[in-house]
Amino acid sequence: MMEKIALTTLLLPFIGALLTACLPQCRARIVCTLFALLATLGTVALGWQFLTGGKVAETWTLVSYHGMALFGFTIDRISTLIVFAVVFLGLLVSLYSTGYLTTGNREHPHDGGNRYYAFLLIFIGAMAGLVLSSTLLGQLLFFEITGGCSWALIGYYQTPKSQRSAMKALLITHVASLGLYLAAATLFLNTGTFELSALSQLSGSASYIVYGGILFAAWGKSAQLPLQAWLPDAMEAPTPVSAYLHAASMVKVGVYIFARAIIEGGNVPHVIGWVGIVMATITLIYGFMMYLPQKDMKRLLAWSTITQLAYIFLALSLAVLGSKEAFDGGIAYIFNHAFAKSLFFLVAGAFSYSCGTRLLPKLRGVIGKSPLLGIGFCVAALAIAGVPPFNGFFSKFPIFAAGFSLSTHDWALIPVMVLVLIESVASFGWLIYWFGRVVPGEPSPEVAQMSPLPLAMRVVLVVLVVMSLCSSVIAALWLN
Repeated sequence: MMEKIALTTLLLPFIGALLTACLPQCRARIVCTLFALLATLGTVALGWQFLTGGKVAETWTLVSYHGMALFGFTIDRISTLIVFAVVFLGLLVSLYSTGYLTTGNREHPHDGGNRYYAFLLIFIGAMAGLVLSSTLLGQLLFFEITGGCSWALIGYYQTPKSQRSAMKALLITHVASLGLYLAAATLFLNTGTFELSALSQLSGSASYIVYGGILFAAWGKSAQLPLQAWLPDAMEAPTPVSAYLHAASMVKVGVYIFARAIIEGGNVPHVIGWVGIVMATITLIYGFMMYLPQKDMKRLLAWSTITQLAYIFLALSLAVLGSKEAFDGGIAYIFNHAFAKSLFFLVAGAFSYSCGTRLLPKLRGVIGKSPLLGIGFCVAALAIAGVPPFNGFFSKFPIFAAGFSLSTHDWALIPVMVLVLIESVASFGWLIYWFGRVVPGEPSPEVAQMSPLPLAMRVVLVVLVVMSLCSSVIAALWLN
């Protein structure tokens, strides 16, 4: 039964994308939202079957050649949690887009076309396929599909700048995919299969090549140094796309494939963990320094996303050194950050829609004109900064606990964890600074003249505010 539900969940968005591309433009948004809803219900049914079955991990092969598995599904506590997040957020972004992509948008007055909604559904389907895939070949296939969808959606407005940004994202992430090609080829040559479970059979130089290739591919998709340059420029995309591709899904591809490799391999070389720790720390500090001067809310959030992903890489790298607490914290971080950062991006989109600008110095006194946006800004900032009781705290705390615990055996981790702690406090201070500038006070001219938000956008913001409070509970109950 789970196999059929998983296959249906995977296929629904692709079927919906085909229908969306063929139907009249006025129907595209309805069909997109409907199929995203059906796919979300599929992930819920999948999770329910997994739960009632005693949370026993299972793997099925769907496509094979001469007994060699090419593609299949892995259903376990991690894949069921993350697939729900990426598909459910796809539904929320679809619904939000029905209000955002209209002529009432003061910054980008435009009715969303079939192309937008079709590629959004393809992206949802590709994310579901990648998360559920039981083979490295399957991951590689959907890895490349997400790259093509990101190119199409980042360049959606067809301006010269957006098209350059789209090509930049495509090229950098495609260069990163070479690491996954190398990993897949090496895995096959050494084990005779592409199944992720075969990672546990690797040893010696093959192990370094495979895990190194996966880590390199992960850096590209998750915008880590030295492959981070595409993400800030990708903010040329429509804001719902920014929220989905660059907070909830595409950037999570990298950390997810690294996490999946760790859990399937079981014996990852410690040097891979140390490389991950060093690069995550450098990326985290660099990203923080880069988002300090930003005035465009989306670009600030882009650099903030890079630093938040560095936290996840740090957690997973600590897991390589033997910390289960860090691994569970990293998985929870993937889940929780997706909701909190999507909320922040969609608040930025609401400013664009209603005020005609997302430049922070022009936004002041939001709480008086739109309590929902003021609350959304506050909740998102506190969640990203890791302030209890919001979900970010329950993601960050296990990482710090695991890092300082491991440092009792390895003193080199002490300066790393101190630097990360300083960044976390400084990030909180910077976000609170902008909260004080944007939310309270007398409304600025742009805010004073803001137009009301459509119902669809308001519903999505409310749902994300709630999820920023309770997603950590969902993750903790599911992972334990």
